[in-house]
Amino acid sequence: MTHITDVTLRRVLDSRGNTTVEADVSTPDGFGRAAAPSGASTGEHEAIELDAAEAIENAEEKAIPHLEGVDATDQRAVDATLREADGTKNFSEIGANAAVATSMAAAKAGADSIGIPLYRHLGGTFRGNTTPTPLGNVIGGGEHAAEATNIQEFLSVPVGAPSVEAAVLANARVHDHIKELLQAEGIPTNKGDEGAWAPPIGDATAFDIVDDATTTVGDELGFEIGFGLDMAAAELHEDGEYVYDDDVKSTEEQIEFVAEMVHEYGLKYVEDPLDENDFEEWAKLTDQVRDRTLICGDDLFVTNVSRLQEGIDKGSANSILIKPNQIGTLTDSIDAIELGAEHGIESVISHRSGETEDTTIAHLAVGSDAPFIKTGTVGGERTAKLNELMRIEGQA
Repeated sequence: MTHITDVTLRRVLDSRGNTTVEADVSTPDGFGRAAAPSGASTGEHEAIELDAAEAIENAEEKAIPHLEGVDATDQRAVDATLREADGTKNFSEIGANAAVATSMAAAKAGADSIGIPLYRHLGGTFRGNTTPTPLGNVIGGGEHAAEATNIQEFLSVPVGAPSVEAAVLANARVHDHIKELLQAEGIPTNKGDEGAWAPPIGDATAFDIVDDATTTVGDELGFEIGFGLDMAAAELHEDGEYVYDDDVKSTEEQIEFVAEMVHEYGLKYVEDPLDENDFEEWAKLTDQVRDRTLICGDDLFVTNVSRLQEGIDKGSANSILIKPNQIGTLTDSIDAIELGAEHGIESVISHRSGETEDTTIAHLAVGSDAPFIKTGTVGGERTAKLNELMRIEGQA
């Protein structure tokens, strides 16, 4: 039997030591547990995250009673019940953290009830048997680390790896090699929220170090390792300009800068290179580099089909970042993935800076045939996803 019989919410800690919401969902034949992550660099159009205690209280009053008897294998029914109970567009009543934890736990309970892996349960119209390439955050700054780079993430991208296991190990080796390079120069090896090195260096130095590390490790392992960026440009954007420590760029100069870096370093991936509301300017950049790299919208799209449709209409990007907690449910996340796929927009499944040991996004990435997943590189809450990907690869 697959109908929901019980939902329990509790507070747990995320990787920053902040409280978040964990949900247990039970059916007569299955059980699922999931916890909501939390972002530090958040888009202004994201669903609303409430204080964990408030979210639990509100959800227990307004949503949980309506879930009893809903079929856990019918994800759309589960998530529609959550939306109807909340009654807002952005989960401001029960909190996106309570909603996404419950949505993910219900998916696990549904899969468990019928005895199939979660990635196959979430696969739907996708094949659900392709493991994604993990993007490894190896140098970080921005909102994730003080006194480090302006650019928020420098990412190892092992595009030539023959397996997800090889890719995971490659990213870990790049992470280690960067430490060696920093120590050789006497540069402190501080760490940021996601376990990336957060040294007190400028962006130009970081470009060179990551280029050196990915090239060296790629040569050692015998396959190509490129790199990419999460620029989190909305955090740099002030009064129509992009403010770096030692420079201020106009929008046109920012576009030129990003395009130059794509060409100079062969960047495989660039996330949020411009402000979250500049759809037309994104299109100008994407037109210049779409054949060379993925221009990925995170704050631009916030896993929202309406914003994604606007981006499709304007040609703003060729990739979308998928974060279930940005939008509140797995159904909304899958709708964004499917809309993107219909228009040639690649989906990149992503963790948040404040993470838990939950592994749902690993299954979502495999189930949706996403080419890439962002999970970080080190740290228990990051390696939980990476280890799960390797387990799934062994099952496929």
